[in-house]
Amino acid sequence: MLVLLVLLLLLGSGLWIAVALLGTALFVFFAGTTSPAGSIMATTIWGSSASWTLTALPVFIWMGEILFRSRLSEEMFRGLAPWLGWLPGRLLHVNVLGCGIFAAACGSSAATMATIGRISLPELQRRGYPAEVSMGALTSAGTLGIMIPPSITFIVYGVSAEVSIAKLFAAGIVPGIVLMLLFMGYLMIWALTHSNQMPPAEPGSQFVEKLKSSRHLIPVVLLIALVIGSIYTGLATPTESAALGVAGALILSAVSGTLNWASFIESIREAVRTSCMIAFIIMGSMFLSAAVDFTGLPHEIAKFIDSFEFSPNGLLLTLTILFAILGCFLDGVSIVVLASSLLLPTVQAAGIDLIWFGVFMVLMVEMSMVTPPVGLNLFIMQMMSGRDLGFVSRAALPFFAIMVAFVVLLVAFPKMATLLPQILF
Repeated sequence: MLVLLVLLLLLGSGLWIAVALLGTALFVFFAGTTSPAGSIMATTIWGSSASWTLTALPVFIWMGEILFRSRLSEEMFRGLAPWLGWLPGRLLHVNVLGCGIFAAACGSSAATMATIGRISLPELQRRGYPAEVSMGALTSAGTLGIMIPPSITFIVYGVSAEVSIAKLFAAGIVPGIVLMLLFMGYLMIWALTHSNQMPPAEPGSQFVEKLKSSRHLIPVVLLIALVIGSIYTGLATPTESAALGVAGALILSAVSGTLNWASFIESIREAVRTSCMIAFIIMGSMFLSAAVDFTGLPHEIAKFIDSFEFSPNGLLLTLTILFAILGCFLDGVSIVVLASSLLLPTVQAAGIDLIWFGVFMVLMVEMSMVTPPVGLNLFIMQMMSGRDLGFVSRAALPFFAIMVAFVVLLVAFPKMATLLPQILF
């Protein structure tokens, strides 16, 4: 409890999250052990950063930054829109489908949402679609960027929990698709019950015209096949597939005319900035994990939780509430590395599959992205739309409720996450 209090005080003081983690670890060493903190810090931080698996992280981030500066979202809108006129909700589904498709080529929630939103929001507004439901769908569907592989958050969890990233990627496919379908189902129900708020239907396209429009989807489909296909066919490791993805993204940007020296340098600068931030947090988390291991805290936490005699489902319910609270104050990467440091021994003791738990944690992070006051996607939508945070939060609330319901589905049907990894690997 004292460790958590120190961590919360440091976080509340405005320190960087990584510095707060390092400070808490030093406090644990100096107050609770006689071990040499300096040498342990050096070996732990070096061990956590000198990981070949972790090299996939900055490369996937760079790929997302390149695609963010391309015309891929515009091409996707032109390819998807003609096929959605018959669905209740019509073009509202572009937000969800666009985010789902782009997520499979990107790996970042923020990049997915911003890239799709910069073309879809103006188009939906111009055609008269309600702003609240358009923003809510985009804010929530943007979180698919970290569920549908390749996922930066899965990489962070895989490194922290020492589990296969390829298996985590496979585990995220079916849950990501199911969540996307649930979002679309809600949009259909909303459109049918609020038909007076929907704009008039546009003239339908001929089938041949729809097929012609589908050519705009070819670039992103090829990129997805290159990145994901190379992993699951065994032709490349996640790191090598990320490098292939960067090459593909550079080619797409060059073909679309958006690649110039300025955008190239900017993509590298932003990728380095984001990668260093995440790596710094991972280092701090690993040092804190080492510190609490020396004190025996994980064992004490496990005993404390065991004293309540929770069933696995009871433990997951408790963790869901805990993650929901953490999501109000911490970003997703911090939640993953902090929970991995403190909770994985308890999760393993409860007999919970770590691959499945990775999907569960990513879903928790998705929920944290649409919960105020620090929901990242809420801030991005606020900046993109110019609306206040309260409006954006209300718009995302129904989709947050869908995520909560999906937690129940994931617990009730764990094969949703574990079957595909078992088949592929």
